[in-house]
Amino acid sequence: MNAPHSRWPSVGLLLLATASPLVETAYGQDSPWEKVYAEAVKAHEQGHYAEAEKLSLATLEQARNFGPDDPRLGTALNQLGLVYRAQGKFTKAEPLYRQALEIRERLLGPEHPEVAGSLNNLAVLFRAQGKYKEAEPLFARSLKIWLKSLGLEHPNVATGLNNLALLYKIQGKYAEAEGLYRQALAIREKTLGPEHPAVATALNNLAVLYKAQGRYKEAESLHRRALAMREKALRPEHPDVAQSLGNLAELYSDQRKRKEAESLYLRSLEIRQKVLGSQHPDTITTLDNLATLYTAQRRWLEAEMIYRRTVAAGEKILGPQHPDVATSLNNLATLYYAQANYRDAEPLFQRALAIREKALGPEHLDVATSLNNLALLYQARGKYSDAEPLYKRSLEILEKAAGPPQRVATVLANYAALLKKAGRGAEAKEMKARAKTIRERHARENRRT
Repeated sequence: MNAPHSRWPSVGLLLLATASPLVETAYGQDSPWEKVYAEAVKAHEQGHYAEAEKLSLATLEQARNFGPDDPRLGTALNQLGLVYRAQGKFTKAEPLYRQALEIRERLLGPEHPEVAGSLNNLAVLFRAQGKYKEAEPLFARSLKIWLKSLGLEHPNVATGLNNLALLYKIQGKYAEAEGLYRQALAIREKTLGPEHPAVATALNNLAVLYKAQGRYKEAESLHRRALAMREKALRPEHPDVAQSLGNLAELYSDQRKRKEAESLYLRSLEIRQKVLGSQHPDTITTLDNLATLYTAQRRWLEAEMIYRRTVAAGEKILGPQHPDVATSLNNLATLYYAQANYRDAEPLFQRALAIREKALGPEHLDVATSLNNLALLYQARGKYSDAEPLYKRSLEILEKAAGPPQRVATVLANYAALLKKAGRGAEAKEMKARAKTIRERHARENRRT
């Protein structure tokens, strides 16, 4: 299938959930509210989202009783927003983030570091929704505030650079992303030391960028360095070690080094199951990527069993309308497509598309991917009139969002194949030439970086 279908490599996109220093100073860490808040943060970090939601709602209810000028209200709103964002409940998260931002701006002033934290979190939400034009100025403003209030060498500045870099990477602006990632890495190396785990995170993110560019040797070197640092600085079964193993596995999978990839995926999975549990979202992601590897190896039964497990687990933990569930459904559909089992693939592709449109919005890049995949299915079944409008809409989304060049070229190539089968050779030739031009230009840009 000429379309991406595995999950994204794991990168360090940071949301800020620290409580206000005003809260800690005025009320102390041992107050009843602080204890419930700390439990909510812990449940969220462990991926226990139902429990985190319940506790976060409790902290918000208590905080409302403190009055509109109490900083704990902004902290509680931000925390509940983080939980809703993790659950894929983006429409619920946004108003909470906006309220937290308004409170912090009013109480602390527009240039306060916690205002920057709220701006960062709102930008991360917009990025997840594919609202890149809205996200970029918020990331830029939060970074500007941190630079002015904290100085160039503060870890929050590295966080801001990192998050803006990831936005650029998603948009295919690899040169801009690399410069920001390198700045974040330099800050962390200087302020924290070259062996600090945060430096390993910066190396991991830069490696993921290099993988996207096809710079496999450089990516492997950085991934291995990050893995060694994490194994040394952290315990061998730390979740960050599992992240490095999984990302290195994905790199090998892309290079068809499938034996090496499987070994690393299984190590990553073992750690995540032991430390995080079988129902944690990160564990589900590892399973999904392992199944994608098995699909590439034509190990159909093993892949199908895992995909069915990840769909069920995702529906239970995150809810049936979460974008990660759509990814698992898409991947299971891709498996059926590869087996020419179009009857079972079609409703899964359709459901994945519906979830993504509802959760992410109609112009998200993942919606473009689902449209492309469903179009491929219709094309394989000879339903050319049904496939063509889906290709057109997929291209419109990608081109409007300035999406990654590889994805644009992929959809153009798929559309060209449809036109050729439909007997529209001249149009097909033009479309294929556009795809070739984009790929060649992208390759030249990558060589320059």
